[in-house]
Amino acid sequence: MKKFLTGVLLAVLILALAACGTKNTSGSNNVGEKETTKIVVGASNTPHSIILEQAKPLLKEKGYDLQIETYQDYVLPNKDLESSELDANYFQHIPYLELQIEDAGYDFVNAGGIHIEPIGVYSKKYKSLDELPDGATILMSSSISDHGRVLAMLESKGLIKLDESIDKTAAELKDIVENPKNIKFDANYEPGLMPQLYSNDEGDALLINSNFAIDAGLNPIKDSIAIEDADSPYVNIIAVRKGDEDKDSIKALIEVLKSKEIQDFILKEWDGTVVPVK
Repeated sequence: MKKFLTGVLLAVLILALAACGTKNTSGSNNVGEKETTKIVVGASNTPHSIILEQAKPLLKEKGYDLQIETYQDYVLPNKDLESSELDANYFQHIPYLELQIEDAGYDFVNAGGIHIEPIGVYSKKYKSLDELPDGATILMSSSISDHGRVLAMLESKGLIKLDESIDKTAAELKDIVENPKNIKFDANYEPGLMPQLYSNDEGDALLINSNFAIDAGLNPIKDSIAIEDADSPYVNIIAVRKGDEDKDSIKALIEVLKSKEIQDFILKEWDGTVVPVK
């Protein structure tokens, strides 16, 4: 009888130890593996989410589990960041973030710049800006934060001239002081629709943000008739709620995205149509 009880107690002890060994808690791995912390980042499909996918294993080594939420527009990622559904987002450049803070009152900060996507002019009718006829129509997106960028680029290409007294990053159509070809600008389209308008041969030319161009199978360098210079100030950033930029998880995210491994990947994957920043 004593041997029987001893055997039962031994069996119970073995089962208890096994249960302890396999127990798992939220945000951690099994015993013997490094505990991880989840980071949820909202991103545009291309190139942002692709870059983040490459960052996943590097962050895993640092103890962070990166989860990516993809978006097709420029509005929801900031709303979801404000409501704490996201820890950070990666889709916007600095002027757009500043405009969103001014318009919507977001308490966000720039945690770090990652890359630049040069904006391009596309046309199925003409092979250069010089070929555009008098009175040609150029389609632009309705994203106000991109208007200064677009107009400054067109000025640098000699198509128009802007009022010298203004901050060109905030330029508007009314700030054009010289327009020798009498170009008509139509700025009433969602940014994500621009590739479809190009495919439909709308307008004489149109401007497309590189992330949407690449997502639609276009090569900004080969397919555009003019492209923004690589020294553009419109750096795509990681945005976070104010104060979160000091979190270890966000610092680790920025460190990985600025690492040589990720910068080399960006250069190789997009061959200059997406440019990492130091």
